[in-house]
Amino acid sequence: MLYTINEIKMTGTQKLILIKIIHTAIWSFFNLILVYLFYASLTDSIDYKFWIGIGIIILEVILLVTLKWVCPLTYLARRYSKSKKENFDIYLPNWLAKYNKLIYSILFFTLVVIYVYKIWQ
Repeated sequence: MLYTINEIKMTGTQKLILIKIIHTAIWSFFNLILVYLFYASLTDSIDYKFWIGIGIIILEVILLVTLKWVCPLTYLARRYSKSKKENFDIYLPNWLAKYNKLIYSILFFTLVVIYVYKIWQ
């Protein structure tokens, strides 16, 4: 049986901790995808997993653009916190949470440049 976070019998603090754990796990998953994409590009190992990874990242970007560059988990976590810190909704250092989208945009752009360079060689 599936429950929404509002139906789970927990305090607001406990729900925020749960959201932070889930958010951090998803963030880690996207890091694994990015590492694989770089590996595949640099070792000329482009296969279906590469394109699935690209597709997942594109879907994430579409979701973020749709939500004005805010993760849906951030909206959910906002219900349980009044913190103004950038990392109130995820277990990351504040500086990384603040510049996360910029860093990963640069990394993804670099990945595309490497891929294009490799196919034009």
